[in-house]
Amino acid sequence: MLEIKNLTVKVKEKVILDNFSLTINDHKIHALMGQNGTGKSTLCRVIMHNDDYEVVSGQILFNGKDLTKMDTTAIAQEKIFMLGQSPIAIEGVTNAEMLRTSLSECTEEPINIFAFNKKMEDICQMLELPIDFIHREVNVGMSGGERKKNELLHMWMLEPKLIMLDEVDSGLDVDSLKLVANSLKKYYEKYKPMILIITHHNNLLKIIKPDKVDIIKKGKIVATGDYSLAKKIENEGFKAFNISGLGNNE
Repeated sequence: MLEIKNLTVKVKEKVILDNFSLTINDHKIHALMGQNGTGKSTLCRVIMHNDDYEVVSGQILFNGKDLTKMDTTAIAQEKIFMLGQSPIAIEGVTNAEMLRTSLSECTEEPINIFAFNKKMEDICQMLELPIDFIHREVNVGMSGGERKKNELLHMWMLEPKLIMLDEVDSGLDVDSLKLVANSLKKYYEKYKPMILIITHHNNLLKIIKPDKVDIIKKGKIVATGDYSLAKKIENEGFKAFNISGLGNNE
């Protein structure tokens, strides 16, 4: 379970999340929607302990552990995975090197290289990625769609228990969106993780239907419902709920 309790977060003295609370139960898919500048992406970054954000008060509990007291490496070792809208490139480090290191950190056991390579090859085939992606530098020289597929390769290899999708549908064409969404759906059906989907619109949610949808405004949840709430926003927009953003970046 992920429990966020009365979380207040500031950036340069500006409050972005204000006494924010959210619970995602085991095996559930949760969507958080809102306009630009409402604090959606801030939440993901704070969960992963981005030092640019100051936690003024509150707790982020994952299976009883307070993530606000842990560094990013320890949080990742708890099997928490974030896929953002603009995955960064890491020169000089291949996908295989990064994943072997990450898995070793999580399991503290030797990696079976044959099984590791076979799994990577199978996942590349499923994601329609060339096999040589295994030995390519992480996201270097890749298009936006390739980067997100490459991040999905990492997700399947690391087998996270909590997946945060921060506007992962941004910049994807129709075919890439379907591939990404169907891969996530397939992963969910196999491993039943918790999933937090951060998004502006309903494109991804049409395929990965959430159990619960929350609307965020000015750092607080202002509306809660099931998938029908996302469809209402698609049809009527956020203005139908008298919801507007902060007017600045998240």
